[in-house]
Amino acid sequence: MMQTAIHKPVAMTLLPETPSPVTSIKGPSSFAIPTPVQTLPPEPSRAVVIVYGPNQDTIVQVVADILGKPWTTEASLSTLGRGSSAVVTGVVAANLGHALEGCEKSSGILINTHCVDDGSFPDESLTDRCDYEFLYSLRSPFFRRDLTRFLSLILGQTRPHEDLKTKSRTNFISTTFPDVHAALPNLDILSVGSDAVELRVDLLVEPSPAGISKRVPSMRYVGQQLMLLRQHTELPIIFTTRCTKENGKFPMDDPGLFYRYLRRAIQWGVEYIDVELWLPEDIRRQLAEVKGNSIIMSAFHDFSGTWKWTSPEAPRIFAESAKYADIVKMIAMVNTVEANYELEYFRSTIKRAQGPYPLLSAVNMGQMGQLSRALNTVFSPITHPLLPMIAAPGQLTAAEINEALHIMGQLPKRDLYAIGSFRATPQSMFMEKCFNELSLPHTLTSIDRGPMNSIERVITQPSFGGASVHPPISSSTACIPAVSDAARAIGLVDTIVAAKSAAPKAQLVGENATWKGIRATLTRDYVPSAYRGRAAIILAGSESEASAAIFALRSLGVGAIYTVGFRASGPLADGLEPFTSIQSVKLVEQPFVIVSALPPEKSLLVQPLLRHYRTSGQTSPPATRGKVYLDLTRGERNGDPVGVAVRAGWTAYGIEDVNAWTTVETLRLLVGQNVPFDFVRMASGRVF
Repeated sequence: MMQTAIHKPVAMTLLPETPSPVTSIKGPSSFAIPTPVQTLPPEPSRAVVIVYGPNQDTIVQVVADILGKPWTTEASLSTLGRGSSAVVTGVVAANLGHALEGCEKSSGILINTHCVDDGSFPDESLTDRCDYEFLYSLRSPFFRRDLTRFLSLILGQTRPHEDLKTKSRTNFISTTFPDVHAALPNLDILSVGSDAVELRVDLLVEPSPAGISKRVPSMRYVGQQLMLLRQHTELPIIFTTRCTKENGKFPMDDPGLFYRYLRRAIQWGVEYIDVELWLPEDIRRQLAEVKGNSIIMSAFHDFSGTWKWTSPEAPRIFAESAKYADIVKMIAMVNTVEANYELEYFRSTIKRAQGPYPLLSAVNMGQMGQLSRALNTVFSPITHPLLPMIAAPGQLTAAEINEALHIMGQLPKRDLYAIGSFRATPQSMFMEKCFNELSLPHTLTSIDRGPMNSIERVITQPSFGGASVHPPISSSTACIPAVSDAARAIGLVDTIVAAKSAAPKAQLVGENATWKGIRATLTRDYVPSAYRGRAAIILAGSESEASAAIFALRSLGVGAIYTVGFRASGPLADGLEPFTSIQSVKLVEQPFVIVSALPPEKSLLVQPLLRHYRTSGQTSPPATRGKVYLDLTRGERNGDPVGVAVRAGWTAYGIEDVNAWTTVETLRLLVGQNVPFDFVRMASGRVF
């Protein structure tokens, strides 16, 4: 049904100023660590236009809800850009041509949405007229999260590469299955130790009624396979169309074929696009011009066995690759161990001449080249025993790379600790599982919290390699010489990192991983900017119990934060408004998010608030209320706040989700390895 009125979210509040960064130095012997300043998520700079099929107008409401924006449906886009850019506008696909008449297309982002439940596929001419395309199935339980991820990337709300390029080393796993369905049962464990998942489009085999495999899988089949993969992993995806000359199956007689598939991958919102260097320069240039927020990886392979990293050809290939790429990938088949040393010299030469960017990912293939796979630190391709085939000769698993690094002295054994109020924490048991899966040489010991001087004795040992601390300790603890800006503002340290430094002994840095776990949970079903300027309510027994949540909400740019059960007095106190009476509750028309960090015996107290705002919010369209409830209560709850929230129409998350995301962040901080959220939830069961 066509809507003429604009449907708006309610209770918009003013946006506070970004908190000033604080120093991480403590004491004369401390050192500074690079802590990224928290920047607020950007608002969409252009109007979002959703093109939808017959009887699929609900997709417009869902997009608006995810973005936290008002929405409307129109027959014409002639006024696009002249009014509020905050409006999400829906247009029926059949009317798109008429709707675009007199419209300044650059003032909006056109997204063609198509439901595949009836077996249909978008008209190619319609896709070509739009900037992006989203394929979805309403039958999938992952529909909303997949859409949130898609919107977050194309609108620049999340930039996974910005995080990955700061890591000391990154890996990616290649799915060499002919059908992604075959990978799904083991995808969680396949992804452990990986920072991205490669979809080998050229290896996909599309079923045929006649039983004859197609030379190239159809765009329809590839789109469905990509949709399926993205729904089942939170890792970034690398879209690869490898040609026959470079150990793939895509024919080389039609370069335009590569352009069509790679261009469509950009429209589908894929994070990384693999573009082979042999493709004509105009194709590579055109892809770079329309890449949006996707990252281009230039790929060069030499299977001759005669390649020399010391030849003039090597720097020429790098320079040509770097023209239109964010990452340069160079891979060669070698027959001698010496070729690995020549590669490392080439790598160091490029780094001296070019600086850190563009990133260089370079490895040698074959058994003689396996050393280079361990030494490469940028997107090393890895395999897994559960894969049907390796993607290239000589590939190693993440565990084998870690074993090799340990033998070479590049991954020394460290003594890690789980410091808690009881002997063995669930988190520590899970972390031991991860160490075993990744063949990390470290030991993990669980110890009781004890008095503060007992912690000091542990962390000052020469072999100390880091610790997770639960419950957290004060960020002003004297034995921790430096803390991150986040830990300082929150006032609590839950992770102690033994950071590399110029000194012989590692320097200790206090970190807080919990706030990142909270933020990751809050942005699973909403883009970060959806929280911007919106009201929030936090219930807790003390400021320390709420501080990580306050910091996470501030990083999302929330508006007024109302508190129940505590008064804040620390660095996060500015802008907090306490609820002191029933009248205070009535002043807030509709909060966007409610967070409860109450102790278990008081967890029942949040339920009246959840019911109250359900009633007051019924006047607004359901898809624009955007209500989020986060339950941080640990232990057996009094009542069922999460159940009450769900029945009242809130998007609800429990402490289990936050703990899983926090574990992901803790492992990244302590050992620099990525363990996907889905694996954490699967392997840990309900222990969190």
